[in-house]
Amino acid sequence: MADSTREVERKYEAAPGTELPDLTRAAGVSAVVHRGPTELDAVYYDTEDFRLAADSLTLRRRTGGGDAGWHLKLPVSADVRDEIRAPLADTLPPDLAELLRSRVRHAPVVPVVRILSSRDIHHLLDEDGALLAELSIDEVLVERLTEEGRGATSTWTEMEVELAEGGDTELLDAVGRRLRKAGVRPSEAPSKLARALAETAPRKRRRTKEQPSPRTAGDHVLAYARHQIAALVALDPAVRRDLPDSVHRMRVATRRLRSAFRTYRRLLDRTVTDPLRDELKWLAAELGADRDREVLDARLHARLAALPAPLVLGPVDARLELAFAARRTGSRQRVASVLDAERYLALLDSLDAFLADPPLLPAAAGAPGDALPRAVLKEYERLAGRVGHALEKRPGEERDVAMHEARKAAKRVRYAAEAARPALGKPAKRFAKRMKSVQSVLGDHQDGVVARDALRTLAVQAHAAGEPAFTWGVLYGREEAVAEARERELPEVWARASRPGPRAALKG
Repeated sequence: MADSTREVERKYEAAPGTELPDLTRAAGVSAVVHRGPTELDAVYYDTEDFRLAADSLTLRRRTGGGDAGWHLKLPVSADVRDEIRAPLADTLPPDLAELLRSRVRHAPVVPVVRILSSRDIHHLLDEDGALLAELSIDEVLVERLTEEGRGATSTWTEMEVELAEGGDTELLDAVGRRLRKAGVRPSEAPSKLARALAETAPRKRRRTKEQPSPRTAGDHVLAYARHQIAALVALDPAVRRDLPDSVHRMRVATRRLRSAFRTYRRLLDRTVTDPLRDELKWLAAELGADRDREVLDARLHARLAALPAPLVLGPVDARLELAFAARRTGSRQRVASVLDAERYLALLDSLDAFLADPPLLPAAAGAPGDALPRAVLKEYERLAGRVGHALEKRPGEERDVAMHEARKAAKRVRYAAEAARPALGKPAKRFAKRMKSVQSVLGDHQDGVVARDALRTLAVQAHAAGEPAFTWGVLYGREEAVAEARERELPEVWARASRPGPRAALKG
């Protein structure tokens, strides 16, 4: 089974024979203990077209040192990566292969670089002798293993300072200041692999093509779509690892992308984007089962925790946990099966094809200041109609349905404005924020509708088991009160969000 650790480290350029400055002068460091040398031998893997390297992932099989085995590193932020480790084996462990699937699809991973490191290790300790960070000086030898460029080599010396688990990055800042004062400079390469690939690549491959800045309306829509597709792919491993909020964020990426295809359909060929929208709707629905369970679980637990003790009768905590335990296991298994399905992988391939050959219509060549606001305004007009329809309905099931439809429309307007923000600037940002306020009221109302259905079911189950149903009735009544408050709040929130008019708002 793979283990996960969070790695926080910084890299520095060094030279053979580099001597360390006195790091006990760095704040918090009381002693520097030399742990001696070790030899590391790592083979790095990627697809033939370097899909992992393109997304700053590294996959290696390493021998030597205290952590021999397979290591997959996933970027989290600057200087921070999650390292997933699996035991040493001849072939890639299945646990790691799953985490790569959204990137590699059906492409095999093959050896691309071998890196030999002669590592000299030092431990930075606090006044109690506890480990603060590990500093290593590596003499690196690289050999290219790919067919193109095979046998090319490179050597360098570098220094790494890795924070101990639970450590404070202020220590890295303090150590970094001492190193720079001694003439040691931060490395320009984000990782050994990145530097190895760059220095051993054939000359014709050394330049990377950057995306040009968006100019036309179509450019801006494609840039937004590219960002959402990248988020979808990047979140796949997080969902598989069951990281907090990962399902929600992945579902939002699918919705934003689907919404963009709908909103900007005058710029994109619908014969291409409509099938993509259908598949994105399918994926969002599959992810939704798990996300909806998370939201409902959290809401009911919060509502129950807020009740005064005298209103809690019977084994309500146990029944609530029992109700969600089976759903939790089932929804996680369902999400895992979806991410392994050929339909999902085919969707990712289709999205790649969309970006490789964008189906732009002639209108996409227009100025973003014209085409993008028009598209946002159309979505706003649909929202205005749905809010008006909801406010006309009497309280009850029909109004609940109408408010849910308005909620979905509010999301589309918000997403449309967010997509237009790079082109339209602060006016689009402010407009999206106003639409989010409408969405929040409608969303809380819909969550309450779902919660009341669940509370009714829990009350029936409790009664059938001979348990008091009183507490579930109290919670139901409170959810009704919240729904009524949101219905009263909506007209005022909508009026504020609609002033000034959307045309004026988008022009600033």
